[in-house]
Amino acid sequence: MKKLYSSILIILLSFSAVAQTAEIKKGDRFFAQRAFIDAADAYERVNDKDQEVLQNLGDSYFYTNQMENAAEVYKTLFLRHAAEVDAEYKFRFAHALMGVNKYKEADTYFTEYYGKDFNFEEFRKDIDTTISHVYTTNQVMNNAASADFGIAYYGDQVVFASTRNQERPIYPWDKKPTLDLYTADVDDEGKLSAIVLFPGDINTDSHESSATFSKDGMTMFFDRTNEKRVKNEEGVRVANIRIYRAEKVDGKWSNIEALPFTSEDYSTEHPSLSADGKKLYFSSDMPGTTGSFDIYVVDVNEDGTYGTPQNLGAGVNTAKRDQFPFISEENVLYFSSDGHQGFGNLDVYKSEGDFSEVKNLGSSVNSSRDDFAFVIKEGESSGWIASNRRGTDNLYSFSREDYTPPVVEIDERETNTETGRQQLKDVGNIYFDFDKATIKAESEVTLDKVVAIMKKYPTLEIEVGSHADARGSDKYNMELSERRAASTMEYLISHGIEKERLTSKGYGESMPLNDCTKPTGCTNAQYAKNRRSEFTIMN
Repeated sequence: MKKLYSSILIILLSFSAVAQTAEIKKGDRFFAQRAFIDAADAYERVNDKDQEVLQNLGDSYFYTNQMENAAEVYKTLFLRHAAEVDAEYKFRFAHALMGVNKYKEADTYFTEYYGKDFNFEEFRKDIDTTISHVYTTNQVMNNAASADFGIAYYGDQVVFASTRNQERPIYPWDKKPTLDLYTADVDDEGKLSAIVLFPGDINTDSHESSATFSKDGMTMFFDRTNEKRVKNEEGVRVANIRIYRAEKVDGKWSNIEALPFTSEDYSTEHPSLSADGKKLYFSSDMPGTTGSFDIYVVDVNEDGTYGTPQNLGAGVNTAKRDQFPFISEENVLYFSSDGHQGFGNLDVYKSEGDFSEVKNLGSSVNSSRDDFAFVIKEGESSGWIASNRRGTDNLYSFSREDYTPPVVEIDERETNTETGRQQLKDVGNIYFDFDKATIKAESEVTLDKVVAIMKKYPTLEIEVGSHADARGSDKYNMELSERRAASTMEYLISHGIEKERLTSKGYGESMPLNDCTKPTGCTNAQYAKNRRSEFTIMN
């Protein structure tokens, strides 16, 4: 009987192994086809995931904007195979962590990847005090069923790309229909209506997107994905993208042809025509590209010919993705990149003059997810951007204001002789009862002073640092101090202080103000001195 049970067990294990191997092969096939949703489904059914399965599963989530899942899988990958993992996964893991707002962890992997210190909080503070504008964004359409992006000005209307046409073939990458171009009317608030397919023969069963138009509205350039697939450097068969030109003749769009410098062997995409019609900016991974994609410019000659595409150089382009260029009527270049330091994944940057430097547009327009396809009418300080910050590519309208951070002399600071930190003058610490994190009534007078000072100086940022006495375990005291910091912060926020100006940190029992470093040997009053929240000036 034991032999029978053993035989049955061996047979079952064999069937299981065969099934697992079949799921891996299925996942590999889908992954090679860039059918990432199907690939993820197959890989998830694998019980004992090896390094390659974890890498492909993480990438499948990453490329379909499932950052929570991607971060978890990459975390497991590094826990099990840190020594063998290619450095490129540190880059993707860091961006996945940014996508779920785990900035300190992301800093660690960016630092390892680039070989230099990355500090997101310092970057954020620097950007948000030196930006030239702030943007107010509003989601144009709440349509989770389709992806919408890439708006272009088209006379009094706009043209954008969307996957909403259910009659198109399903694209394996994201299980949505292929992209078509649409026209829409726009009201004064940037809302779209009367949305219809772009007329004529522009749209096909392939992807069409990223239109740009001449000033007279008689010429357009746009993207179209090739039907033919070719092998890339990794040996994967891909369909590249080409830029096409069309002319409006007798009211109809015709003479549709690919530009002469495009190819089936590499992609040219995201065209943007200058206001005078003499230069066409675009993104490409053509030979000579610095990284994944670079921004290029090409002369558009009066006789209908084109110059030689020129790479915009290291000021703009990185070793990563530099895409979605838009050249405004004032010759300011806006583009998206995940290679410059930013707020996570694709961010929008601008560059002027000789394009030797770039500037991040700041947190009022950029999020921790992909932000791209930015267009603007400089004179009206309004435009659109696409973002997948809420899960799906969607369009957001924005208005822009001149932002100049006020320069103030903060005379409400002093150096705390016990800690050596710059703290608020005439504002003492607040204290907590033993094993409690609730704000005491007597502390509200001090907290109200903090509120008044922060309202007096609107650029002032502070850290709420909270502490515990030595009675209790290190772990418990750390958690207790974090709760005390949180309750202190909640009081300030409830009284009108912006959350972005506050940092909350628990120090546990690590920074006592006296010698009471053991759970016994001090009086209650001596221990009580260490149960505190302090207010440290951060700028």
